[in-house]
This record gives sequence, structure tokens and C-alpha cells, in this order.
Amino acid sequence: MFSGIVEEYAEVVKVVKDQENLHLTLKCSFVDELKIDQSVAHNGVCLTVVSIQDGTYTVTAMKETIERSNIGLLKPGDKVNVERSMMMNGRLDGHIVQGHVDQTARCVAIDDAEGSWYFTFKYDFNPEMAKRGYFTVDKGSVTVNGVSLTVCNPTEDSFQVAIIPYTYEHTNFHTFKVGSVVNLEFDIIGKYLSRMMQLVK
Repeated sequence: MFSGIVEEYAEVVKVVKDQENLHLTLKCSFVDELKIDQSVAHNGVCLTVVSIQDGTYTVTAMKETIERSNIGLLKPGDKVNVERSMMMNGRLDGHIVQGHVDQTARCVAIDDAEGSWYFTFKYDFNPEMAKRGYFTVDKGSVTVNGVSLTVCNPTEDSFQVAIIPYTYEHTNFHTFKVGSVVNLEFDIIGKYLSRMMQLVK
């Protein structure tokens, strides 16, 4: 379980394809605090630490994860938002994030807001998935590359988020361009409510 409050961005050091799996080796400031089997969110994707060596750590993504996220697009030198699992004895500063990416979206616009920025993302809309909670609502929560954000101006297949300078500088948002592919996790509360509505009909 995560909060969507990114700790920092890690740098991809190595990417190794192994049949249908992808082994990613990364480095960040808290490598020495990690343990084997620990969960870390990478651009919002919960992955397990399988190896720690020489100031780096390695995680493995399987086919399902690669198909639903931007993990398969990563290459050495890329910056990845990372967050260790949430501790239950503190404040929940973001929102409840599972680390289970639902699908990807594409950045279609970046607008200057005189000190901050508005990023617009467009995703493939599926009516059946929308019935299960795969959509955004105004002022609702959404996770973009692991960052807990508030939705602005949602449409059927797009939404905006406002990014302040701190978030821009301390996450990989500063690397985004029009066309960048990001990971989305829709709000789990919305999914549960949508499912309940389906069951009580």
C-alpha cells in the first residue's frame, strides 16, 4: 500500500529482458535501507526488490505489468518516481494507492500557469471498464506515474492535473513532453463504489 507521495526519482542503471520478464536495476539515495522482498512503487507500479548490490537494487516486472504500464519503455538513464510502502503509524498525505497500474495515458498538453503547470493526459476510454470505476471525476484523486494528484477538467477520456514547482522538480514530471507515456491508477474507492452499484442492480 502506498500514498502517492513520491520520495524521489531513481535512475535506471540497467534493463535486462529475460523471456517475458524484465529485470530493472536502479540507484537512489535509500538503496542501503532496502531489503530483499520489500515492495517499492516505480512510476506507481508495485515491484519487489529481488537483489541489492554495489549501491543498486533490482526489481522484476512480468508480462502483465509490462503490458499495462510504461515499465517496458524504460531504458538506462531514465528517471523513475519511487516510493517505499506506506507506514501505518503516520499521516496519509496523499490517497490510498495500491501500486496496481490500470493503464497508460499520453501527455497531450503542458500549459504554463505562471509558476506552476497544467498537464493534460488522454487515455483509451472503455465503457465497460468505466462501469468498473476506470474513470476520473472533478476534484477526485488519480495517480500519475505514482504521484497522488487532484483531477481538474475531466472529460470522457482525458483530465488535467496542476503541478507545483516542488512536485515538478522532485519527480519525473520535469522530464515529460507532449507524447510522454505515463502510468495511471484510478481511485480504488471509486472502483469499489462502481462495483457495488453493479451488484445491487
